[in-house]
Amino acid sequence: MNSDFLINDEISRLSKEVLAAKQRLSDAIRRAAPEPVEDVTLQRTDGSPVRLAELFAGKPDLIIWHNMGRKCVYCTLWADGLRGYAEHLMNRAGFALCSPDDPRTLKEFSESRGWRFPCVSAAGTTFLKAMKMCDDKGDPWPGISAFHKENQRIVRTGYTYFGPGDDFCPIWPALDLLKQGHNGWSPKFSYQPDVTTIGTPTR
Repeated sequence: MNSDFLINDEISRLSKEVLAAKQRLSDAIRRAAPEPVEDVTLQRTDGSPVRLAELFAGKPDLIIWHNMGRKCVYCTLWADGLRGYAEHLMNRAGFALCSPDDPRTLKEFSESRGWRFPCVSAAGTTFLKAMKMCDDKGDPWPGISAFHKENQRIVRTGYTYFGPGDDFCPIWPALDLLKQGHNGWSPKFSYQPDVTTIGTPTR
């Protein structure tokens, strides 16, 4: 990104600082000690078991997209974005969206959203807890985990959480460019006039 042509000197300076900070963060992630991970068994949307190692799809790396399930409109927004670039991620690494919903619920919801990438259920497992992707009550948190596999040993090389303004959903920085920013906007399951932000998504 060429920050020399941005609106004013302050914005140009801050943009350079943000890019430099992101590079330092990336370097810190590379230096961090990898975290050993159990080859846990999850479930595909048809209910069949699948081990974490299988999700690597023959590649040395794996990305797991942690989703809070069909109840969360924000997680749905993040996952909907994957319809456009999941295939690019899968060209570089194994990839799957992981949901706390049971396989049948996940299958119905993922199909209603047009998600054509791998989805797995962590229902009934300790995977979310082990990955620090839930609170003490077991309620899930959204985020992303990156794994590496070598000689049948799986480690997690990095993880982070999702929220408005993160690097994993381009809508928020796009809205930041508007005069009034997001101005109270929030995502919806459907943008039909009679559908609210809470409830069962329209199919």
